[in-house]
Amino acid sequence: MPARLRLLRAATLLLTATLTTVLLVAGLATLGTWSSVADRDAPRTTSAADLKLALNDMDAQAANILLSNGDAGKGRLQTPYTKALGFYGDARREIGHDLRTLSVAAQGSGGDEKTVESLTDDFAEYQELIGRALENDGHPGGRPAALTDYRRATDLLRTRLLPAADTLVSSNDAAFDTEYLSARSTLSAQLVTVSALGVLLLAVLGVLQWYLARSFRRVLNPGVLAATVCTLLTVILGSWMLSASADHLRVARHDAFDSVVALSRARAIAYDANADESRYLLDPLRRGQYADSFLAKSQALYGLKGATLATYDAELATSWQAYETDHHDLRFTGEFRRELDNITFPGEGAAAERTVETYAVYQLDDRRIRALLAAGRGREAAEFCMGWDPDTSNAHFETWMAALDTVSGINSAHFTSSVRDGRSTVNDLLPWAGGLPAAAALLSLLGLRPRLAEFH
Repeated sequence: MPARLRLLRAATLLLTATLTTVLLVAGLATLGTWSSVADRDAPRTTSAADLKLALNDMDAQAANILLSNGDAGKGRLQTPYTKALGFYGDARREIGHDLRTLSVAAQGSGGDEKTVESLTDDFAEYQELIGRALENDGHPGGRPAALTDYRRATDLLRTRLLPAADTLVSSNDAAFDTEYLSARSTLSAQLVTVSALGVLLLAVLGVLQWYLARSFRRVLNPGVLAATVCTLLTVILGSWMLSASADHLRVARHDAFDSVVALSRARAIAYDANADESRYLLDPLRRGQYADSFLAKSQALYGLKGATLATYDAELATSWQAYETDHHDLRFTGEFRRELDNITFPGEGAAAERTVETYAVYQLDDRRIRALLAAGRGREAAEFCMGWDPDTSNAHFETWMAALDTVSGINSAHFTSSVRDGRSTVNDLLPWAGGLPAAAALLSLLGLRPRLAEFH
């Protein structure tokens, strides 16, 4: 009889020790995952997206400086020129900051290190070309030479800088997704392990209680009963900790951060499209190219199959009206469609719809710019394109960007809150989940001690 009791005691101690170890390892690993998500995976992905946005903004502002400068300052549009200079400097500083951040993040990844190195070298060349263009434009009659340098700079941006930035966005986002999938898989396996160990421990305690009742003519052993309660609470709290962590991780990664990345891409495309308008006004030889580029970016944001600049506004209005009637209507595609199909949080749907509505206003402004230029009113077109008065194109662009920022802000806030809640869940439950099995082991020992003493 004592041998059987000792065997059941040993089984109880082994299972409680194993359960404690699994829960502690799982909890600490989950906290490590949250640190990686919040401090490494998300920041380096958003830094890469911010880099692309800043590159597009810098090139747009360079075009605006040239367009608003007149002939070596004669006939200059002073407010657009001053604002463009300020924004140009802001974008250049942001690029430098993002490149430093990405250089640190790329350590250990040969491909990313090479990409960041190439980006840094190409950006230095780009700055040299833009600097020469601005210098040439400061001389009377220097516009042709300035345009030659600007063309080389913007071609460098299009063929090397932006593709490299896209590569970093995709690479860092893929690394984040790999981390997420691995963490989710690990959490699922740990949840199954905890449940299995908990059920097995409860079974052993049940057998132990039955054996004591039969052998010693007692209904219940208080120590073993208390150990059983502790074990049951361990399984409940441990399973809750692991399943809640998996849920918070899903919300952070897929419900929130997927939208953050998509909206960052949409913002970068928007800045590039806005730059195409300035390029269109600035460079007569490339007007056809820049008109096509503007349309391609419009299609990437709000895709309308077969639409041209002449038909885009009417088709946008028709398709949007159809969407408002039936949100499952599939007449348009693009980044806005992706966001509208991933509405998750309160207020996000209305904010996303507001973004499309402000985008439609901006599109109408583009047609007005082209119509003014076609009518021979180039200066008026430039003033409307780059002006900051209400009801100018820039003012409407800022309204559109503010609406886009609202949607992005909603998703960013929920990403942050999911990370905070995920960490809080583990920090709150881990001490209990790890301490209760130890209590179960101690209580079972105390419950068995008097019974084993009867054999001495």
